[in-house]
Amino acid sequence: MSTTVSSEKLAKDTGKSAGRIGVYLLIAIALGYVLTVVWGRTLSPADNAVLLSFWGMLMGLGAALSPLEQEISRQSAHAALEGRKAGRPAVIAFVTSLVAVAVAALFTLIPPVTGKVYGGQFALAVIVLAGGLSFAFQFAARGLLIGQDHVRSYSWLILVEAAVRILVVAALVVAGLTQLYWFAIAAATGSFAWLLFARGAAKLVDPKLDADEPAKPVVTNMLMLLAGAGLTASVITGYPALVSLLAPGGDKDALGVLFLALFVARTPLTLMAPVQALAVPTVVRLSSTEEGKHRLRKLLAFGSMGALALAALGALIGWLIGPWVVRLVYGAKNDPEAWWMAGLVWSSVLLAAMQLLAAVLVAQAKATKVLITWAAVVVATALVLLFFPGDTVVRAVVGLAAGPTVGLLVVMAFVVRGTPETGNAKPSETSR
Repeated sequence: MSTTVSSEKLAKDTGKSAGRIGVYLLIAIALGYVLTVVWGRTLSPADNAVLLSFWGMLMGLGAALSPLEQEISRQSAHAALEGRKAGRPAVIAFVTSLVAVAVAALFTLIPPVTGKVYGGQFALAVIVLAGGLSFAFQFAARGLLIGQDHVRSYSWLILVEAAVRILVVAALVVAGLTQLYWFAIAAATGSFAWLLFARGAAKLVDPKLDADEPAKPVVTNMLMLLAGAGLTASVITGYPALVSLLAPGGDKDALGVLFLALFVARTPLTLMAPVQALAVPTVVRLSSTEEGKHRLRKLLAFGSMGALALAALGALIGWLIGPWVVRLVYGAKNDPEAWWMAGLVWSSVLLAAMQLLAAVLVAQAKATKVLITWAAVVVATALVLLFFPGDTVVRAVVGLAAGPTVGLLVVMAFVVRGTPETGNAKPSETSR
């Protein structure tokens, strides 16, 4: 009886936690929209294109660090069950991620890269470096807090990150400081929100614990997870930076409008994390029996076909009303082509489906196939950006549509035709 009560209590607590985090996440996303509205109405389309490329790189680094939060939360949760703090492996995961993000950010300091991604504005690369390094501390703090079930502090950290940016931008607008660099600094301030929660998070880790644990498995696992997340980020939050890097030039005003429209279409994808979190245990449970595996295959096949149909419908709606929505939100000067919006919605729906199917692979302990899937998306997108005929805007739109289409076909082949093994994967197998 006690086990039943405990399970019911756990389910209830989990639901309440997910609800609280979800509400705060929705508020944070809304504040993110407000941020870009201010930029879009204040800056010229050309300057806005540079700022959104900067924003994509900064938030891309943040998205690429999401495995750090997941890994530390896993370790912290195990430690909480044993009535102790997270130990040395959590510190190793953090240091590995910090070094990785530093290398990625330092790469953009190379003059040719700075010229393509930031329009030659070196200061923006420096701000990305500072913000990226701070994000490593922020995601580590989030992992420690949620792992120890400090849901209130975790939720506030999510909200404070977004709120700080809005407050700083509002202060800048009031002061008349509406230049590109000031807005870039304001965008980076959110990654320092962890400073307000540092004391509480620091109490949840002790580097002296688990000191005999070898570092190599933790480092290897983190590098694989970071690589997969980096590929994902490059085609979602970091797509403007990818376009600037591989297809420089073109009409800057048109690119500015396209990147604004891209932000409108891509932001809902940030809501996929909790959905993925729910998908993994569901797949594990279904995979534990033959009947469940048969049902899972049917669900995956139907869902994949449904995603293609929904993407086609979304593309039609994007074609019909997408330009009007962008003009309404960002002003008449931002007027995208209808076919841009069709391609944007098509790709966003397919990326959402891909994220769910990738969660299926994670549940089946097939992390290598997750890497292959996102690598296929990035390679297909890069080939279009480099070699497709047409100007930069044409290649950018075709690339954002072609990459997810190829990726969906790859991941469908993996999950629909693959036969999951009966039973649950061990935690140590999730990086294989």
